[in-house]
Amino acid sequence: MSTPTSNIPDVQNSADTRHIAINKVGIKSIRHPIKVQDKSVGIQHTIAMFNMYVGLPHNFKGTHMSRFVEILNSHEREISVENFPSMLRDMVVKLEAETGHIEMNFPYFINKTAPVSGVQSLMDYDVTFIGDICHGEIATSVKVVVPVTSLCPCSKKISEYGAHNQRSHVTVTARTNDFMWIEEIVQLVEQEASCELFGLLKRPDEKYVTERAYDNPKFVEDMVRDVAARLNAEARVDAYVVESENFESIHNHSAYALIENDKKNPAAHC
Repeated sequence: MSTPTSNIPDVQNSADTRHIAINKVGIKSIRHPIKVQDKSVGIQHTIAMFNMYVGLPHNFKGTHMSRFVEILNSHEREISVENFPSMLRDMVVKLEAETGHIEMNFPYFINKTAPVSGVQSLMDYDVTFIGDICHGEIATSVKVVVPVTSLCPCSKKISEYGAHNQRSHVTVTARTNDFMWIEEIVQLVEQEASCELFGLLKRPDEKYVTERAYDNPKFVEDMVRDVAARLNAEARVDAYVVESENFESIHNHSAYALIENDKKNPAAHC
């Protein structure tokens, strides 16, 4: 004989006497189908990994973990970026919280054309949409990791033959005031690298990208400054963090640089 639902104890909703609030509590690493606006084909279907958290007041023992999953499944089968504000609002209402945070991380594919042969192939980019809500106010940002080639200016200067180069990850996290295509952020970064990457290259293409990188050497410092200059000039970007990590080919460590700028509040990160 089943127990009536009304008689099942709700332990997580009981009082807590330690008087310590929790900043973030929720679920991590849950996959769900999503759809993203694609500049070339309209809509791209992919799978996202979600992290979903709320703030827990000091007087509650726990949060209702199942409600996070209910929120994911209460929207369309494929969640879209346009759902983000409503998901954040639903989450804090259903979890009786004042603050909430959602991260939606997914692979995004762009069809690229090789520079000489014209052969086409897909390149994947790691993208994360991040949303926060606090007392009804919503803030969103997008994070894009762009793999590129960087060639060392010092190595080129001092070497008789060639110069060492490496694959680098340039990460842009941007808060925008208007719509901005993922492709636009990717292109902005790739244009400032020693050379962009391609999924497929023929021999004439390989010659081109090798020589392109050699003619366009960049330190990790050059990379972040050049990308930051482009973001400073982009009116749709209110704030950003740009990072570059060069996976050194002649060292067992990476070179790294970061620039952070809130254009609306320049002194915020002094």
